[in-house]
Amino acid sequence: MYNVIKNIVDSNKFKNFIITLIVLNGITMGLETSRDLMNEIGLYIDGFNMLVISIFTIEIILRVYVYRVSFFKDSWSVFDFTIVAISLIPASAGFEILRILRVFRLLRLITAIPQMKKVVVALVSVIPGMASIAALLTLIFYIFAIMATQLYRDTFPQWFGTLGESFYTLFQIMTLESWSMGVVRPIMEVHPFAWTFFVPFIFIVTFIMVNLIIAIVVDAMAEINKDEETNIIEEVHKNEYNTKDEFSKLSDEIKELKVLLLARSKN
Repeated sequence: MYNVIKNIVDSNKFKNFIITLIVLNGITMGLETSRDLMNEIGLYIDGFNMLVISIFTIEIILRVYVYRVSFFKDSWSVFDFTIVAISLIPASAGFEILRILRVFRLLRLITAIPQMKKVVVALVSVIPGMASIAALLTLIFYIFAIMATQLYRDTFPQWFGTLGESFYTLFQIMTLESWSMGVVRPIMEVHPFAWTFFVPFIFIVTFIMVNLIIAIVVDAMAEINKDEETNIIEEVHKNEYNTKDEFSKLSDEIKELKVLLLARSKN
């Protein structure tokens, strides 16, 4: 019985079935946002959602039965368990917010699709490096926000009236969203040399710091791919070694068989 359940849980068909359910459940969650559709087919959508969470619960139970303690040692399995557990909590008696959190079931695609899991692993691995860059970026923002507030507070209070407003305006400029025609050029009509403040800011923050974060993530992905390639090469070499060993044993057995046949033919 155990082997049968293990084969089912580990089979690609079962995994593809779960992925299909997650995608379909994501579609029904989107349909739930339409009041007209919910008035017409809301009963069927709710029934399908109940079916999906029931299947997810059974899947988690089967995985716990198969992997037992090792299931809770795997962070991805614990992630799946937590999401399904949240879905089982009734959306009443002060837990109404958990009804909204059901949408997190779609995050199970991360654990179900290896490529998504690889991206998440890469992002997690670069958190220390990104944290250092984020701290430096925050420091640069803080310095420029103080300068912008002191320079343009009186003439453009809607953008730089307070430190918080300066932060938000500089963030908009960093994203290059209407930074020229919407912000900088109107300022330059009053302060002709304002470009000497904003151009260095864009160069430092947008073209250097943000691209540095992207470079760290790309480097992490390359490292993960390199580790996978190394594991594949090691596995190939191991299989080659095993194959050679099998051929060597087979050759010895053939030689022994020849000796026996020769001995019998002489007799």
